[in-house]
Amino acid sequence: MTAVYTDKEFTKADFEKAPLETGEYENCTFTQCDFANADFSNSMFIECVFTGCNISMVKLQKTTLNGIQFKDCKMLGLNFEDCSKFGLAFNFDSCTINHSSFYQMQLKKTVFKNCQLHETDFTECNLTGAIFTNCDFYRAKFDRTILEKADLRTSYNYSINPEINKIKKAKFSLSAITGLLDKYDIDIDTKS
Repeated sequence: MTAVYTDKEFTKADFEKAPLETGEYENCTFTQCDFANADFSNSMFIECVFTGCNISMVKLQKTTLNGIQFKDCKMLGLNFEDCSKFGLAFNFDSCTINHSSFYQMQLKKTVFKNCQLHETDFTECNLTGAIFTNCDFYRAKFDRTILEKADLRTSYNYSINPEINKIKKAKFSLSAITGLLDKYDIDIDTKS
């Protein structure tokens, strides 16, 4: 039997000690919960909000994430590509999403605001129209990534090769444009 929860609030729960039940969670809020190393496999999260949660190293096999808001969450080492592709939709605000992977995902118009994305893999990801506001892409991987019409004007530390990534109509700031020229190993004087 699968658990079904609607409009339930979970606050400061430690799901590492008492695992979250596999099931369907609709319009639920999770505040300051610890999910470290939890298993979300085969669960459905619909229109849920996660605030101040530790969601690091969580297993996401066939997990449905539809209309999800992540705010102030620690999300290390997640393989988002393991999620169910059906209805996939989420946004991130002030999250640490380091060492995670969005390999081959369809993330059109996804919003990443004030996020740290160190060493995160966006290989073959479709980020058409995505908005990256004040995001840190230190050592993030962009390989055959679609960034058409994406907005990276306030983001930084990215290294995106225009020859292998699609960046038509993407928006970049002049101060961070050097991230598009890294592969040429040239010195750019930003003070003149």
